[in-house]
Amino acid sequence: MKGHLRERSPGHWAIVLSISDPATGKPKKKWHSFKGGKREAQKECARLISEMSAGTYSEPSKLTVAEYIDRWLEHAKTTVAPKTLDRYAQLLRKNVQPILGAHKLTKLGPATIDAAWAQLLESGRRKGQGGLSPRTVHHARRVLLTAFDQAVRWGMISRNPVALTTPPKVEKSTVEAYDLPQTADLLQAFRPTRAYVPVVLAVMCGLRRGEVLGLRWRDVNLSSGTIAVVHSLEQIGTQIRLKSPKNGKPRVVVASSMVVEELRRHRLRQAEELLRVGVRQTDDHHVVAQEDGAPLKPDSLTHEWTRLIARTGLPRLRFHDLRHTHATQMLEAGVHPKIASERLGHSTVGITLDLYSHATTSMQADAAQAVDAMVQGALKQAAVNREG
Repeated sequence: MKGHLRERSPGHWAIVLSISDPATGKPKKKWHSFKGGKREAQKECARLISEMSAGTYSEPSKLTVAEYIDRWLEHAKTTVAPKTLDRYAQLLRKNVQPILGAHKLTKLGPATIDAAWAQLLESGRRKGQGGLSPRTVHHARRVLLTAFDQAVRWGMISRNPVALTTPPKVEKSTVEAYDLPQTADLLQAFRPTRAYVPVVLAVMCGLRRGEVLGLRWRDVNLSSGTIAVVHSLEQIGTQIRLKSPKNGKPRVVVASSMVVEELRRHRLRQAEELLRVGVRQTDDHHVVAQEDGAPLKPDSLTHEWTRLIARTGLPRLRFHDLRHTHATQMLEAGVHPKIASERLGHSTVGITLDLYSHATTSMQADAAQAVDAMVQGALKQAAVNREG
């Protein structure tokens, strides 16, 4: 297998490769265009010859990155959950396609992609000035890496150029939570509102937003005080659907007496509310629902939370931070991390300990004091024994 260069114009080269047609065995030529110096063109020629010899060569294609992304997203419909696909599409179409979409798939190199990450970090926001967060750019890179891995498997490119790029440094996010006095103020402030029960389920039971909204009365046993978390309600655009909880495993959460009483009162209020519109309450109704019994959309709960928390003097945390509040308060109260992990629905206790390391610091202080007290006691006893 041979190759040579032909200069078309200053800085523009034709790389001509002489190969054998696998079907007929007859010699044929493959032409590649290259822009740059002669030395760089020679290196590119050598690279192409090496790829052909190794069997990793990919035919030049006019397929653009934007066209490939659309094709890959269509393929991904069969491999990921709808919500995940929606997130992939947002990251790629809103962030990657505007910058890299016009490039030919087979011509895209690591340097160009790294420049795109830098541009997103500096001025990637579509509304207003400023860049995207390193975490968002990191997620975009991860999705593009997955997409281009598929292009390698399909034989469209010989190697994944995204794998050769440098991901932005992502600082570990700090968990925010309300303390006990703030939690009490929160519950008092929200008691007169329709958001009160969702807040109670999040801050007293650690349920995620989707788990709160996916909860039905058949999942709640008020006699035993248990809540079976078997579904989560997710929203994609304007559509909603029930799915399994985040880690795919249902769990049972034991509710406190306060939560049980609040749910009893809420069920009676909801039954009366439904009767006013001619609907009889059943176990299939969602615990948190609209006035006519229809499921409440996750975005609607978020908007209501944002509106109501702004009226209080409390820090404007996210609704999800109520779950963090429950986790933090459990650990600070001395609840074993394994129990906290099971209650929160984490797949491993390590996730709990890593996520809430700020709470385990105080637990370490308590442990140190406990060990200190035991050792001091042993030293005193040893001194008594010596004197005796």
